[in-house]
Amino acid sequence: MPFELISDMVPAGDQPAAIDKLVSNLNSGINKQVLLGVTGSGKTFTIANVIAQTQLPTLIISHNKTLAGQLYQEFKELFPKNKVSYFVSYYDYYQPESYLPASDTYIAKEVEINDLIDKLRLEATSSLFSGPDNIVIASVSCIYNVGDPRNFSGRTLSLNLGDLWNRRSLFESLVSLYYTRSEMEFKRAQFRVRGDTVEIWPAYADWLLVLEFDTANKIKKIIQRNPFSGTEFNLSDFILYPAKLFVGGQGADLKTIFKKIRSDCQKQVSIFKSQNKILEAHRLEQRVEYDLEMLSELGYVNGIENYSIYFEPERKSGSPPYTLVDYFHHLWGDNFLTVIDESHVTVPQIGGMFLGDLSRKTNLVNFGFRLESAFDNRPLKWDEFYARVPKVIYASATPAEFEINDTLSSSKALKLYSFSDLIIEQIIRPTGLVDPPVTVKPSTGQIPDLISEIQKRVDHQERTLVLTLTKKMAEELSGFLSKTFKTAYLHADIETLDRSDILDKLRGGDFDVLVGINLLREGLDLPEVSLVAILDAGLPGFLRSRSSLIQIMGRASRHLNGQVILYADTVSDAMRGAISEVNRRRVIQLKYNQNHHLTPTSIVKSIRPRLIENPVKDIVVSPLLDLDISSLTPTMRQTHVKKLRKEMRTAAFVLDFELAIKIRDKIREVEKL
Repeated sequence: MPFELISDMVPAGDQPAAIDKLVSNLNSGINKQVLLGVTGSGKTFTIANVIAQTQLPTLIISHNKTLAGQLYQEFKELFPKNKVSYFVSYYDYYQPESYLPASDTYIAKEVEINDLIDKLRLEATSSLFSGPDNIVIASVSCIYNVGDPRNFSGRTLSLNLGDLWNRRSLFESLVSLYYTRSEMEFKRAQFRVRGDTVEIWPAYADWLLVLEFDTANKIKKIIQRNPFSGTEFNLSDFILYPAKLFVGGQGADLKTIFKKIRSDCQKQVSIFKSQNKILEAHRLEQRVEYDLEMLSELGYVNGIENYSIYFEPERKSGSPPYTLVDYFHHLWGDNFLTVIDESHVTVPQIGGMFLGDLSRKTNLVNFGFRLESAFDNRPLKWDEFYARVPKVIYASATPAEFEINDTLSSSKALKLYSFSDLIIEQIIRPTGLVDPPVTVKPSTGQIPDLISEIQKRVDHQERTLVLTLTKKMAEELSGFLSKTFKTAYLHADIETLDRSDILDKLRGGDFDVLVGINLLREGLDLPEVSLVAILDAGLPGFLRSRSSLIQIMGRASRHLNGQVILYADTVSDAMRGAISEVNRRRVIQLKYNQNHHLTPTSIVKSIRPRLIENPVKDIVVSPLLDLDISSLTPTMRQTHVKKLRKEMRTAAFVLDFELAIKIRDKIREVEKL
């Protein structure tokens, strides 16, 4: 169905002009544009209107998983009848395979996959084949190899009422799509048999597919069933997609593929031996043979992506890998829209992925841990990515020089277009809110002053963001502030979906203060925050650059009483530039408010349902801490330490660091005995 934007909001302020220009330019063949939208001006709503008016399938790329999750929820609300998907890296923990020659240290690949994000990724790729009314919110992981979309769409199982199926053939077809049979625990990417009924849990769904067969082995019913409520819908047909993103070509000749892999392995082994690298030669032979045995028996091996080039006969070595962007190209050619959100950060991130991956792979290949085919499993280079995204909107409050120059240079042939036609400013906030005033205070006595300022916000049930320069400083400050306020700490070690939960709890009042380093910047939508305090604001560096300071200041621009405090002993050029730009925007907004008799009002937004619920149980550990350990036997003490460690991790998880430290000290006391 067509995109249908459903919202009580109507475009206001600068939004109508921005929407008209963006849509008009796209319709006129202007394929590179910049949306310079300040925080709180409604860039998301503007983009949603552009999508609704152009009806283009859209890929939205964010540099930050937390921001991507927020955008995913926002677009799902704006387009409830269309398909909005979430595609980010599915690792809660990722240790890439690597080798450090200096210390002769091999680090095996180690991952912890988040099951929910894995489901959402598969849901995204599967939904794309159902029609053009698709919006995919992605992180930079969208430029990494996921396999040929033609193979993914070709490896499907078509099920229709009346189809005759041999039971064994059906099971083999399911296994070929990487579904496993289970009779005990039943979860995604599994199937089970109950008499004449076969139940399949699609890897990308929250419901079951139930096939009922008659005595002649024909499908008499296809049912979609909720596994918990039991709600059912009858279907006439269904197409089942694979349970993994990377699949080999249909009918791939494994014998031929294995022969080619062994041949390439022997060539590399011969080269190693000619160089007297006997260890490397032996290492490579062992690794390849093990992987081929696993592939032969199971059809899959951890690290199969390093052999991806062999399963894609149409792709030549050295050519770009297939990524999520290729799914859009495969289905709609050049007729889709790419929005690069917070482009001043996202564009450099996309451009920097390839070289980092190449450096790691070079050591693995040179020392016999991988075949040269590992080089073909890589992220896209910038020019490869750029060639695949024909229609682009760079969205940022602080666009970098590249985005501006790219927009202007790509439209040089169209001399009718001026700078203002291509760099589209969205400065006016429909709410009338003005950029927060900025106060510079000395670093001396900054913590007592900060506590005083936070207390003022707590008294009015408002929230505070505090930004430090280092992780250690953030940890220590968070622990210190937690003695007085309900304090949380946001950092990169917190799992992807839990970050959104922490932000929601800040909004809901579970926390008064949120301390962070680099995650509390672009795009975070926190209307309850009225104070942003930046420590060491005058020091040089990326985290205190002009654009970074403007982005951080913007977190306080959604509240009527918003204020920014910069703690610094000297006013740097970056501070001076950021304050000047904020003051320029203040003048524009104040003039608009005066001309339109607009009274500023704080943004009010309900807290959306969380992507994942992690209820935290109350911790009762005083009996463990108060227990007389001298009365315990050695075995009992060992058991007691295990219990203490579990409680310590739980306390740290809920950010109760004081309690975690007490338990840690108790553990040390027991271990001394």
